Amino acid sequence: MLSAVGAVSAVSPLAANAAALAVETKKTALPPSAHTAASSSHTLTRQGTYQDNLFTKIGIRPIINAHGTYTIISGSCSLPQVKQAMYEASFYFVQMDEMMEGIGAELGRLTGAEWGIATNGCCAAISVATMACIAGTDIEKALALPYIKKTKDQVVIPRGSRNQYDIGVRQTGVEIVDAATPEELRAKLTDRVAMIYILSGPSTTAPGPMSIASICAIAKEKGVPVFVDAAAEEPNKPNIHLQAGASLVGYSGGKCMRGPQSSGLLIGDKSLCKAAYFQAAPHHCYGRPLKCSKEEAMGILAAVREWYNRDHEAEQAEWLSWMQQIGDQVKGLPSVNITVIPAKALSDPTVDLSNRCPELHIAWDPNKLGITGTELAAKLDAGTPRIVLDSSRGQRPLTPNATSQIGVVSYMMEPGDVKIVGDAIYEALTKPGHYEDPVVPTGTQASVAGKWAVTVHYLRGTGAQQFDLIQNGSAITGAHTGEIFSGSFGGGGGGRGGGGGAGGRGGGGSSVQGNQVTLSSSMTIPGNPLRFLFKGTVQGDTMSGTVNMGEYGEATWSAVRA
Repeated sequence: MLSAVGAVSAVSPLAANAAALAVETKKTALPPSAHTAASSSHTLTRQGTYQDNLFTKIGIRPIINAHGTYTIISGSCSLPQVKQAMYEASFYFVQMDEMMEGIGAELGRLTGAEWGIATNGCCAAISVATMACIAGTDIEKALALPYIKKTKDQVVIPRGSRNQYDIGVRQTGVEIVDAATPEELRAKLTDRVAMIYILSGPSTTAPGPMSIASICAIAKEKGVPVFVDAAAEEPNKPNIHLQAGASLVGYSGGKCMRGPQSSGLLIGDKSLCKAAYFQAAPHHCYGRPLKCSKEEAMGILAAVREWYNRDHEAEQAEWLSWMQQIGDQVKGLPSVNITVIPAKALSDPTVDLSNRCPELHIAWDPNKLGITGTELAAKLDAGTPRIVLDSSRGQRPLTPNATSQIGVVSYMMEPGDVKIVGDAIYEALTKPGHYEDPVVPTGTQASVAGKWAVTVHYLRGTGAQQFDLIQNGSAITGAHTGEIFSGSFGGGGGGRGGGGGAGGRGGGGSSVQGNQVTLSSSMTIPGNPLRFLFKGTVQGDTMSGTVNMGEYGEATWSAVRA
């Protein structure tokens, strides 16, 4: 069994700050009672292995994470200091408003901001920040959300900042206003605009007419608050976004800071931070569902403290050595080329503060090694222990000049993972097993041109859609009309890619081979295109099969020619 401290290898830089951590609860910490007496001598320990643990007991296979801080694979593993803080917090009752007051001042001191609050994730920070900019602490407006109209009911999101996480803004009921140029932004900053939302990244942190700094300067002219979404970024000090003029900045607690996975951080203007907390639990406003527990709140505070204590240069050096070690293990194999990519320095003007870490790319000729990138990724995903890689490319049927590639990200790997991942990749490349090219359907090619009335049978409910297909030989293009959104089918060879880690899906085309049809479409939704991959069998004027919607799972479908 490993203690909370021992869970981190003694050779890892992350262990240096954990070494002095006292795990055993002090017997004098709590008033005596039967419960606390039993708990006071309890020690936090890790029980289990990858093969036998609390997850395997319910049929779940844990993952060695060579992919990154993705929520779908549970983000990060929290630091020992975070585990300890959450454990300690669980023994006490506190008045939540008083707790957040203390946390707010401490987050301000640590980050250099005026104030801060703990949230249950960065998307929650986006949501309560939006509510704060709409209603402040006006209790009538707060209780009227999301039905406030013709007042502060708009949020401007620059065109390049639309993304799937701006659902945190949209769920408040505001109207999203688009702006692509400084002139357009100025014209649209009316009295109805509550906030500007910007997604941070190299394109918005670099100097330019629509950079964070430029937008903040325009917003200041109009007195409009600016929220910067820096979810996966490093919360370095001084904070570049606050320096650029942002009013509020949101971070995920469960990524690089390695706090609780369901925690987040909102820092910046004190009155807005306090108004954001006012909107959330324990208060009975529109943000009531966004409850951040005392354990999560103290856990993220511990993570922020440790961020400014950690030796980040030593961590980066260790991660780089891991990538080199795995690369060295396979670089002598036939046709294999390795590329170790160090993390960019913080002084590099093009640095991306999100997921900043060394990576490894391994490329090879699948004709020589007998396995493609997607097959290798699937093999490791199905193995024991289960390994999820960052990316994979290459699929069958193979062409004479085919190439394949996989990616390894060091960010969330642990010291003991390096040999396991390296050995698994080496074994897959040297003992690939046997793979067949996909069977191409034969027989008379079906005709699918025309309009089709489509029913998608979801796990719960059905959806009515329409296909308007154009057929040119085996290639298919056309329009895809849904109940609310619409998109188009792409022509080409069809098929799936290998990105997206566990359960990810790539692009592809639309085609018909014999009586088998593949239809790939992307419905246009700002910042979050909805992708469908229909596969099925054509029988005269009917079609049916399965549809893959990526993270949204699978369903069955049927269609009748209109």
